[in-house]
Amino acid sequence: MAGERVTFWETPDGAPVSMAGLSPVVAGQARLAPVYTPAHLRGRGYGGAATVAASRAATARGATDLVLFADLANPTSNGLYRRIGYRPVTDFFLYHFSPAGPPAT
Repeated sequence: MAGERVTFWETPDGAPVSMAGLSPVVAGQARLAPVYTPAHLRGRGYGGAATVAASRAATARGATDLVLFADLANPTSNGLYRRIGYRPVTDFFLYHFSPAGPPAT
């Protein structure tokens, strides 16, 4: 794709089965996101292959640090990322605040 920011993993017959997005390298750092494999194709190594290919593309473009945000609730993807060399650094939390109601009178 334009800008080579998405890596598609394909079967031998050319059917795309997984993808990994890649940000431009800035100050030696690149971010992999999103990584996606359709549910019915998971567990076959496609997501791992796309992630490794995108990671290699980032390092070939000069990245010395790669960032990949992962869902802590998904032990399958987290295990995969660790096996291919990623390591956990920190946890992030996302909070949503509702607007305050009308002031009490």
